[in-house]
Amino acid sequence: MKTLSIHSAIGNSEILVGETLVNVGTYLPKNRKIAIITDKNIRSLYGSQFPQADVIIEIPEGENNKVLHTLENIFEQLVAAEFDRTSFILAIGGGIVCDVSGFAAATFMRGIDFGFVSTTLLSQVDASVGGKNGVNFKGFKNMIGTFCLPRFVICELNMLTSLPTSELLSGMAEVVKHGAIADPDLFEYIEQNPDKVLAYDAEALERFVYDSVVIKSTIVNKDAKEGGARRFFNFGHTFGHAIEKNTKMPHGYAVSIGMVIASKMSAARGLLSQHDVDRIIAVLQALGLPTECEIEPIALFEALKRDKKRDGDGIHFVLLDKIGNAVVEKLSLNELEQIIHDLR
Repeated sequence: MKTLSIHSAIGNSEILVGETLVNVGTYLPKNRKIAIITDKNIRSLYGSQFPQADVIIEIPEGENNKVLHTLENIFEQLVAAEFDRTSFILAIGGGIVCDVSGFAAATFMRGIDFGFVSTTLLSQVDASVGGKNGVNFKGFKNMIGTFCLPRFVICELNMLTSLPTSELLSGMAEVVKHGAIADPDLFEYIEQNPDKVLAYDAEALERFVYDSVVIKSTIVNKDAKEGGARRFFNFGHTFGHAIEKNTKMPHGYAVSIGMVIASKMSAARGLLSQHDVDRIIAVLQALGLPTECEIEPIALFEALKRDKKRDGDGIHFVLLDKIGNAVVEKLSLNELEQIIHDLR
């Protein structure tokens, strides 16, 4: 097991890479009410390993259930179980379970403590680490949420081997992103070992998780609320969220296409070499991730206009000047509209 820490303006968090679900009880507070929030699939697979809890709350699976109504159902069950400000929420699941549970904990009675057992690659390398919690609203991704850190995040590596290939690859898009924005060695390792990804190689998966958590924790320690370097994690996500909204494809698949668009934009603005653009496209294709899709420009632009990263008449957009180094430029909506048409 490897342990990393976040000590930031929004609190402290321990990330335990390689710890297991069966040991989670040792990290839970004593003599306090415990609620476990999970989904039906995780409970059916791993429920026998769950720690003792006062209530187990199942939330429905799927991105369309990452909404306020799900949050309301959680609150109703917490109130019925007479939870108070000393109580604790333990989320066991992937990104949706962790996002919703973290938001519930951050807002119930103005905030109670919580922790995560992260069960998917996407959640371990991105969603569960760093304190972003939230739900979608009116089809727009993570429109309502908080910055609030879990007390701990357990990255359960053993569970990754049971993931469907589509979920594994969705998480790998975020790993590629981390290499592209901050770690050229990680990017090169993925380039050289796509077969290890598809073979669910345990050593490779551990490196992907650990290196990603190192990158994320290092940046969050310096910039907890996305005022500076934390914006780099949005590489591929501005277009990715718009694509996800309009196509309903998995998050990582949409981000993969978004990274290609952002890379081409970087080259068009004289920042990134065509060679590096080609490397990014090639590594995504080697993993089996999409690099293009058919979507009407007007639909893409309308979604971009409602992106939560919008600042007045522009959006802070993450670009690359080389693999391993990200930059942020504020692009006007007029510029983005033209770029969308030019990239087709």
